[in-house]
Amino acid sequence: MNAGPLAGLKVIELAGIGPGPWCGMLLSDLGADVLRVDRPSAVGTMRTDLGATNGRQPAFVNDRGRRSIAVDLKHPEGVDLVLRLVEQADVLIEGNRPGVAERLGVGPEDCFARNPSLVYGRATGWGQDGPLSQTAGHDLNYLATSGLLATMGPAGGAPAIPLNLLGDYAGGGLMLAMGLVAALWEARNGGPGQVVDASMLDGIALLGGVFYGQHQAGMLRPGRGSNTLDGGAPFYTVYETSDGGWMAVAAIEAKFFAELLDVLGLAPELTALQWNRAEWPSLHAKIAGTFRTRSRAAWEALFDGREACTTPVLDLDEALRHEHAAARASFVPVDGVLQPAPAPRFSRTPGAVQGPAVPAGADTATALPDWGLSDREVAALRASGAIV
Repeated sequence: MNAGPLAGLKVIELAGIGPGPWCGMLLSDLGADVLRVDRPSAVGTMRTDLGATNGRQPAFVNDRGRRSIAVDLKHPEGVDLVLRLVEQADVLIEGNRPGVAERLGVGPEDCFARNPSLVYGRATGWGQDGPLSQTAGHDLNYLATSGLLATMGPAGGAPAIPLNLLGDYAGGGLMLAMGLVAALWEARNGGPGQVVDASMLDGIALLGGVFYGQHQAGMLRPGRGSNTLDGGAPFYTVYETSDGGWMAVAAIEAKFFAELLDVLGLAPELTALQWNRAEWPSLHAKIAGTFRTRSRAAWEALFDGREACTTPVLDLDEALRHEHAAARASFVPVDGVLQPAPAPRFSRTPGAVQGPAVPAGADTATALPDWGLSDREVAALRASGAIV
């Protein structure tokens, strides 16, 4: 039996990329029974967000913890099968362009006709309406349109690309998961099902709310690398060490900045200049020059136990082995690959990774009977070509 606070929740995930699969992973980690519906053309492949591959991809974390069936949604019996599954489900997740699910016959109204209490989650870049709703795009495009990409990066340099963390995952998948749980709460309290329209652009904008506010209040200076939290402040940035490593400094509060100066051996009188913007270039130069006198390991040892909010910038291998991550089991082995453990943590109903990613269609024969179909019905669907 599944563990976690969402144990007993049944979710259908129409296979996609980006926020949809990541949201499905979150729900599975927290105990939901998530059944992924893949295309017949993908059968036997392991998916990545950059396309399918016939190679084994156990490290594709986003697909972990759920079973996969292969259904032809261009076949009328395939459509009817998904609608039969919807009758038993609490949630459906899809990430097609607006209108595609409707054309396939598995849109919200088709599903609500079978299950009025269903929560129907839709993950897109631009949202279900608006002039850009039918426009192709990826994480970087939504981040660019939000205006926030223009604020990221060094002074005088190009905008910095923060992987696809903000659009696909934080602004998309995480917002979708929160919306689904909110809609489920309302439905469980007597309301009918509803559509959750999770736009990555909307989600990114919500994440950046404080900066839109500061901008309109005249509190943000124009240009990258010129503000407190964008690397412009000498007490909130990264510094290179003598061996090419980096140290992250986030000594915002005065007591932490004073501690930083003490560890660096710089004059304590500089503490008074912390918020004097005219002195920032000089402070930055002093601190940078000092960090370049020792290796990263040497600075790490000096800052150990000091309240200076200064830490080494780890690479991915170092992060996987870090003592704090090890103590909290922040990474867990799944099919021989270390993966992030489920989060957040629950005191009474902890989540758990329910299994590794599986090839598309791997569970067609076993999952459908668990969802109420007889062996005879499964055989008939296979014979018709509706499932593979």
